[in-house]
Amino acid sequence: MDAKKWMLPAAAGAGAAAAFTKYYPAFGRNPGKAVRTAFRRRTRYYDGKHFYYPEKWKTNEPDENRIISPNKAHPAQPLPAAEPAFSDAAEAFQATWFGHSGILLRMGGKNILADPVFSKRCSPFQWVGPKRFTIPTVTADALPHIDLVLLTHDHYDHLDPITLKAIAAKADRFLVPLGVECHLRRWGIPPQKTVSMAWWEQKTVSGIRVTCLPANHFSGRKYADQNYTLWCSYMLRAGGRQVFFSGDGGFGRHFRLIRESLGAPDLAVMECGMYNRKWHEMHMYPEESVKAAGILGAKAAIPVHWGAFVISTHPWDDPPERFVRAAEAAGLCAVTPMLCETADLTHPAQYQKRWWRHFK
Repeated sequence: MDAKKWMLPAAAGAGAAAAFTKYYPAFGRNPGKAVRTAFRRRTRYYDGKHFYYPEKWKTNEPDENRIISPNKAHPAQPLPAAEPAFSDAAEAFQATWFGHSGILLRMGGKNILADPVFSKRCSPFQWVGPKRFTIPTVTADALPHIDLVLLTHDHYDHLDPITLKAIAAKADRFLVPLGVECHLRRWGIPPQKTVSMAWWEQKTVSGIRVTCLPANHFSGRKYADQNYTLWCSYMLRAGGRQVFFSGDGGFGRHFRLIRESLGAPDLAVMECGMYNRKWHEMHMYPEESVKAAGILGAKAAIPVHWGAFVISTHPWDDPPERFVRAAEAAGLCAVTPMLCETADLTHPAQYQKRWWRHFK
């Protein structure tokens, strides 16, 4: 075929695709020039266009071949989900896990919702993409009043516009890493409800002391916008309790720096799923998640980033099984509530039933 005959249609197709990704709401909105200029004043981990983790990734940990579960990537049957027992007690210290990384924390009389995704798929479209295999017993609309929504980065399995719109009226504040506020504004979240943060910044938001912290990960909702927005982990302090929320990320020196700067958390909510040898720089294996929780000095840890979507190739129950085995060997209290079960974190040892072992 004459090259001139296909070059024009190809260019037209590429232009149409670019226009679609720019204007389709679920893709969000990238930071503009004025916003990017402000980024450089707030963080050293930004080169004017891209954010970056400061160190080259290194590890001597075992590789993906340490998989121990014989099961498939999807469970053979629906997984059980409990009825949550949300509390409004000021002294309550609780966690309700909804699958993947979505979790509601109750501490210091405040409700803190992290990385909620209640949609059927973690995708820009609800007709294609990773489909949820476990349906929560509570919907986004049925959640209690939320004092603070924490968002760690802009990947689809952590930042879902459908869910955010559903909770917008009942949420007082949305706390995001730099640049993610541009997505929220695209989706109609009021700017006055949104607080953006850079690594190592600390703010008191809705009565909760929040420190935005490093993570060894990346960002982007489209192929061409990688690392235009920041990603992070968080340390929360309220009611005399301290909780670390890892977000996504590979192993790195930042865990030791966090412990030295902020002290040990009462609870660490640790990413431990969706690993793959090719993605090892950006996702920890479960043994590494336990090691990181140990470096942080956590008194107890909840393994998350599993139990809802298939984004990698490992068996669906490999993350929690490997996590608890490593935790038991390390003397770490691994808290493993059922999906949507509300765990009383004043008694974390009561939530160590390894319920997934009854399912294939």
